[in-house]
Amino acid sequence: MAFDYKKAYKEFYLPSGQPQIVTVPEMNFLAVRGKGDPNLPDGTYKQAIGLLYGVAYTIKMSKLGSHSIDGYFDYVVPPLEGLWWQDGICGVDYSRKEDFQWISLIRLPEFVTREVFDWAVAEAADKKKLDFSAVGFLTWQEGRCVQCMHIGPYDNEPETLQKMQLFMQQQGLVSDFSPGRYHHEIYLSDVRRCHPENLKTIIRHPVRSC
Repeated sequence: MAFDYKKAYKEFYLPSGQPQIVTVPEMNFLAVRGKGDPNLPDGTYKQAIGLLYGVAYTIKMSKLGSHSIDGYFDYVVPPLEGLWWQDGICGVDYSRKEDFQWISLIRLPEFVTREVFDWAVAEAADKKKLDFSAVGFLTWQEGRCVQCMHIGPYDNEPETLQKMQLFMQQQGLVSDFSPGRYHHEIYLSDVRRCHPENLKTIIRHPVRSC
């Protein structure tokens, strides 16, 4: 059976609808950086997602090819994630989507080294005849955060953020946004197949003690 990160690490991928504190260890990711409104039909955000999945599935399906990867194990490709920020704003302002800066992410299995990553980018480019040079290898340790499951449209996320903010105050914590510590979303639903009211999104904010 394929290894599923969501099931193996439920503390990171299946939180409840109530805010909780979590400390996130170092992980490796595929990453594409960009800016602008993610809802534009032909925008850079949609293109970034296509590039991420192109490399992610090249690695996963390498088991069917002639290229052998040391330590390979079959796995479910982890969910898409996103880091979001805007210059001069603590957190995010949903009314100014055109000002978003973002890093789109997909977690990598532990056997993926930089050498494996380089092979996968070159292999994806050769097979799909596309430029995958925007995809990077990111090692990131998120640290102490407050997270909560948000169910519903993305534009309704401020309701969950208010709940998270109240929880932080009760725990003697404040948001700790800074370079490398961002508003973080993990997308558990396929937006193409899920009604907006049923979308499941993990929201995670970096925190520190007051």
